[in-house]
Amino acid sequence: MTASPVNSELDWVLILAPFRKDADYIAAFLREQDIEVKAAKVGDDLVEHLALSPGIIVITHEALNPQVVAGIAAHLGDQPDWSEVPIVLLLERTAPIARIRSQLQDSWPGSRLLFYTRPIAPLELVNAIQSNLLVRLRQRQVRDALDWERELRLELNHRVKNILASVTSIFQMTKRGTLTVDDLTRDYTGRLQALSDVHTAVFEAGGEEVSLSAVVDLTVSPYNSDGISRIAVSGPDVIVAREAGTTIALCLHELITNAIKYGALSYPDGHVEIVWAVAKTDVPEFTLKWNEVGGPKVREPTRQGYGTRYVRSALGSLFGTVPDIVFAPEGFRCSVSGPLARISATPKR
Repeated sequence: MTASPVNSELDWVLILAPFRKDADYIAAFLREQDIEVKAAKVGDDLVEHLALSPGIIVITHEALNPQVVAGIAAHLGDQPDWSEVPIVLLLERTAPIARIRSQLQDSWPGSRLLFYTRPIAPLELVNAIQSNLLVRLRQRQVRDALDWERELRLELNHRVKNILASVTSIFQMTKRGTLTVDDLTRDYTGRLQALSDVHTAVFEAGGEEVSLSAVVDLTVSPYNSDGISRIAVSGPDVIVAREAGTTIALCLHELITNAIKYGALSYPDGHVEIVWAVAKTDVPEFTLKWNEVGGPKVREPTRQGYGTRYVRSALGSLFGTVPDIVFAPEGFRCSVSGPLARISATPKR
């Protein structure tokens, strides 16, 4: 006994009404309002329906037996903190409402109980259920906002740690190549400014397009000292959408950070090659390659770190194909290809 709601964001209603065809009657006028409804019996059927997480539970007086009360109590006890399932109780006019309320509050502490006496006008019940479906929608929106905020804090923490790792690495690399404090100050300040320029050019770009060469050069320049190129870059200048430039810069930042921590840039003689190309075919294809050389012997990790997961997910989403990530003993490699149109600043038609 189900029907698909017009608003798929809204939850569905579980009805527990064993007698007098109450379930069919209630379900009929709820479905007229495009509210999804399921009816359950006492016993295993009830447990199965509760496991599907109804948004609202409607219970008639006749269904309030110890087995149902215990089953709902167990269900409510398993709810996450954000969830408060409204329970609509349809009681007889002669029912001792105060006593029933007290007993249910003891069995279902903290639950959202809504009491109505029968007969009840269909419009009144529909309005009550629709209002509480919106309450459930708001609850889920709050949950999603909290999840997003938590994920944002974790990502921000990860980004800050990576930036600090980059800043530390830039200092160590600069210190090895300078002889005086003045040289150290000048070179280190310049490299930090270059790192800042990346954020300015990519994250705060006022337009909708950006030069890929400029983005890559700004991203890698803090790691290349005068006359010494730790990161070699080659490829044609391509104008890309700002979002594509942002994604590529973030992925290169992740790869550089990992190379500094574990890969080629952790060794004095190690270096990285970044190469991209555009194949001039009927459907121009863009290819981006990252190769590490001269670093420690590479072993594939037992689990993927955040950086690898991010690069795989971000590049896969950007290009429409999963990047080829290889933990080769002689050096880590990453490459990805896809239609140039996917990163182009030209509006898609």
